[in-house]
Amino acid sequence: MRSIGEMARDSGLGVSTLRFYDRAGVLVPAWVDPVSGYRWYEPQQLEEARLLARLRRAGMPLPDIRLVLASWSGADTGLVRRLLKAHLRRLEQGLADARSEFSALRALLDHRENAMTSLRFATVRVPSAAPELAAALDAVRFAASTDPELPMLGGVLFDIEGERLHLVATDRYRMAVAQAGIAGHDGSRVQVIVPTPLADAMRALLDSEGPVRLSVDGDRVSLEVGDRQAAGQCLDHDFPDYRRLLPQAAGRRAVVEVAAFRKALETGPVRSGEAGAPALSVLRVEDGGTVTVCTDGDADPDRVAVNREFLLDALAAGARDRLILELATPTVPVAIRRPDDEGTFSILMPVRLED
Repeated sequence: MRSIGEMARDSGLGVSTLRFYDRAGVLVPAWVDPVSGYRWYEPQQLEEARLLARLRRAGMPLPDIRLVLASWSGADTGLVRRLLKAHLRRLEQGLADARSEFSALRALLDHRENAMTSLRFATVRVPSAAPELAAALDAVRFAASTDPELPMLGGVLFDIEGERLHLVATDRYRMAVAQAGIAGHDGSRVQVIVPTPLADAMRALLDSEGPVRLSVDGDRVSLEVGDRQAAGQCLDHDFPDYRRLLPQAAGRRAVVEVAAFRKALETGPVRSGEAGAPALSVLRVEDGGTVTVCTDGDADPDRVAVNREFLLDALAAGARDRLILELATPTVPVAIRRPDDEGTFSILMPVRLED
């Protein structure tokens, strides 16, 4: 007699599967211990179990499996052949149906992509000329991803809608959003991802003088300043819906003097993790509305830890003597805003502290 464990090992059916087929009356053990309930099988049942495993892998329905097993050892195998043939026809028809559905889905996807590309057309002017757009690029460039595994984040999103151009960059751990006024666009919303090298070329061009014009034509984008131009292909990826990631109003807002706060970060305590992990600054908003850099042993449950380098980058990109920090709970992103332009901001993902 074979134990259920031996039968499972030699047949390719798991113990729980053998129990199921026993309850279903498909492969009933030869003997069940009345005290322990342990199942035992006769040696010749191994062939049935292996046959059952094959039929199961082929996806045959349970009623047909029962008939195949019942007819397998008989002299007339005609029923078995008919059952196998019928199941094969079902599989072939199912595959044909699946191919048809996937073909329809691919056609819908191609139509959607072509429609989206054909709608990506816009030519806009930046009325305030180059400085505003240059400042917007400076405000977001630091957050662009350099991870080759995430090509869709390896650039700056240009989001044209109404009289606003939003620029967005993110590497998952931080996100920066800035805006610039535009004119001349009365169509639907247009979004393109400008590769980082092209965004840098556009930024360099914005140091020139002259009227600024941004054009999108399908998968190509260009920026003209005076008689100079930077142009190239957009990234052929979808950018995350950044509007769903925008921070809500935080419970604690504090105005920081950037120079003093930067010095406190650079000279204050840091929380070090494992080798190679970034240095963390642990922040807390005091009752008076000031932000302090906590010591490593501070046990305040409302303290928030962030990557110090990322925070210093965000302060530099803020380009103001004063900035607003919004902190909520240790798991809610930290927002850094400009007092005079809350449409330009960055957010940093907090880092969980292991006490």
